[in-house]
Amino acid sequence: MLQKCLFLPGKLTKEHGEHQYMAIITLLTDSGTNDHYVAAIKAKILSVNPGIRIIDITHAIAPCDLAHAAFVLRGIFRDFPKGTVHLVGVHATGNRNDAAIALQVEDHFFVGADNGLFGLITDRAQQNLVELNTLTASTTTFPEKEIFAPAAARLASGVGITSLGKPLPTFKKMIDRQMKATRKQITGHVLRVDNFGNLLTNITKEAFDVLSQDKVFTIQFGGEKFRKIHTQYNQAEEGECFIVFNSLGLLEIGIYKGNASELLGLEYDSVVNIIFEE
Repeated sequence: MLQKCLFLPGKLTKEHGEHQYMAIITLLTDSGTNDHYVAAIKAKILSVNPGIRIIDITHAIAPCDLAHAAFVLRGIFRDFPKGTVHLVGVHATGNRNDAAIALQVEDHFFVGADNGLFGLITDRAQQNLVELNTLTASTTTFPEKEIFAPAAARLASGVGITSLGKPLPTFKKMIDRQMKATRKQITGHVLRVDNFGNLLTNITKEAFDVLSQDKVFTIQFGGEKFRKIHTQYNQAEEGECFIVFNSLGLLEIGIYKGNASELLGLEYDSVVNIIFEE
């Protein structure tokens, strides 16, 4: 756990053992970059503490696309130092009864709407969970700025999460597509079509390594069948299909220097099977 905060002119650092680093808030929103919204969120954070370091994850999430936002956040949040605060402004106003919350899980902090997104990023139980906007309630059409940003700034400045609002027992959890595995077959789905048209699935390298030992396998999708997994994208020739386990440990299908989604006719939720021969 973080032990203390040192406030210096224009700079905030946190001590953790022998290491020091600036307090960090990441931003993940569906606000785009053509309007004032992202700048307003940053301005609010810096008005609370100008020493906080703000990192943009992305603001190009499609409006209210919780699945994409969860996929991005799940894949990146652990790469930041423990104690980082992640402000999520995707479908920020939420549904009618969605509260604004702050939670601590895996020694990271998350601030956003209780719209189900946070349940998709980890299976671990929360360490702390509070409902924001309960101590001094306010009504706003811009919760990312007026509610999330001040809470995130206070967390990054060393304020305890339990002082930010009323404790909650649990938060909403959406259910994502789950990989199914038997001794003879792994069945997964495309979770994301990325900017290159590559197909990122929920089939994990860990599961494949356990089940594929000394077995011949066939990877099937969209009427195609392959028996080889590459270790690098460029092991395929231009225009050919490659299959790799990517840096997230997930099976990825693509066309080298091409768009796999368009050429293979696959999209979000398309089925991918790996068949093992006994």
